[in-house]
Amino acid sequence: MDRAPGLSVRLKLTLSYAGFLMLAGAVLLAAGYFSLSRGVHPGVIFMVRSHADLLRDFAPIAAIAMAFLLVFGLLGGWLLAGRMLAPLTHVTDATRMAASGSLSHRIELEGRQDEFRELADAFDTMLARLEAHVAEQQRFAANASHELRTPLAITQTLLDVARNDPNGDTGELVDRLHAVNTRAIDLTEALLLLSRADQRSFARERVDLSLIAEEATETLLPLAERRGLTIETSGEMTPTIGSRALLLQLSTNLVHNAIAHNLPEQGTVWVTTSAQPKSAVLTVENTGEKLTPRSVATLAEPFLRGTRRIRGDHAGVGLGLAIVKSITQAHEGTLTLTPRAAGGLRVTVQLPAAPAHAPMEFYSGAR
Repeated sequence: MDRAPGLSVRLKLTLSYAGFLMLAGAVLLAAGYFSLSRGVHPGVIFMVRSHADLLRDFAPIAAIAMAFLLVFGLLGGWLLAGRMLAPLTHVTDATRMAASGSLSHRIELEGRQDEFRELADAFDTMLARLEAHVAEQQRFAANASHELRTPLAITQTLLDVARNDPNGDTGELVDRLHAVNTRAIDLTEALLLLSRADQRSFARERVDLSLIAEEATETLLPLAERRGLTIETSGEMTPTIGSRALLLQLSTNLVHNAIAHNLPEQGTVWVTTSAQPKSAVLTVENTGEKLTPRSVATLAEPFLRGTRRIRGDHAGVGLGLAIVKSITQAHEGTLTLTPRAAGGLRVTVQLPAAPAHAPMEFYSGAR
């Protein structure tokens, strides 16, 4: 943004210091003059004979004092303002480096805690978050490009084979192309859903998280039965505020993840909801192989899959828990992933509880 040139902050502070010092000096000189003038009495030989004589004698002294205060105020104010504003130079330099694309620089301002240190620390925290966010977006773009390239490459290979072998089985080719195209569509829809959750552009309403979890469980029950799994649900009315569609997608992803990455047979999935004073909690647990805390910490990253997850049945596109994480954050909630001691995973989603007495219209607008 183009702005008209103006005085620097240092110069403004210098003039302010000097002006204040001269004002204080003028007040003191005036007070001294009036104090002396009270002692002027006509006819008294040892006193000043008149106010005119007093003023004539006092004026040069006052002028010299004011000139000294002006010079002292300007020089001292300039040095003092420079010292006070020195920390802002570090913030300005860091800002310019960040604007040029370098987010790794940190101010790390030394000294005791004050307003400038708080500003520098806040700026360092913002830079750290921006750097992490940019790195995450770069990884996401690279992984998304790789995942989208895979079905396209497979499709290209199948078409090349069919073109070189006109007498081949077209029925098998169509089936394989259909499967590859379906995977590409699923991935694209997952990316769009993830983008929608990240932008937080959705309408909010009062919803019961327990009913949403129950609907997701009923939808995926046939899949669990085909795999020989048992789903156990429990909980109470759990009101929260958010998008019903996105929270249903969150619950569906969690239950689907618990089914897809369970034991080969006789596994169990537990879906529980609970209402706390300030939060609504959804917990999904599943049996399965033992996981380490280190591996669990990466499961919510986009396109990262745990052991045996890349080409198994119902493996998804690697965005299930990433979408859950994004939807949770969009609803000002927290997502916690914990390995179970007996094997498997425990996922806890904690969302803000809905106010007990609030009109529904309050949540009808989009954010």
